[in-house]
Amino acid sequence: MFHHKHLDVHQREREGIVILDLKGKLVLGGGDIALRDFVQGLLDGGSRKLALDLAQVSEIDTAGNGVLLFISAEYGKAGGKLVLFNIAHSHGKLYEMARLETVIEIYRDELDAINSFFPDRATAHYDILEYVESQPPHEDKNHKT
Repeated sequence: MFHHKHLDVHQREREGIVILDLKGKLVLGGGDIALRDFVQGLLDGGSRKLALDLAQVSEIDTAGNGVLLFISAEYGKAGGKLVLFNIAHSHGKLYEMARLETVIEIYRDELDAINSFFPDRATAHYDILEYVESQPPHEDKNHKT
């Protein structure tokens, strides 16, 4: 676990996959460099499967997105995989999230994220725009406003 003035990271493991629960802001001059360094340490230590829980991330800016793209690429180069889950739609910058989605696998919840590392398990990717549109009051795929 590490604590930065903008970002807390709690590390845990599930089925051999390292999960980082992020809390705070992933922004320029804030948690961006700290997260990159932390993840580099994981890679150096042999970690090849990483899932980031963004449920408690209140803000992600372009620098934060850049770091996510960077560490995803680093894991890919090492023959590993990074996935994201619990992306709060309140992050607002949808086009940024859509850009992330073209490079990084994004899952609705932890179970889907974990299952994505096991080819024999069925997992559902979801479309980020569809996800935002499906937020409360209720999920209705056929309803068009």
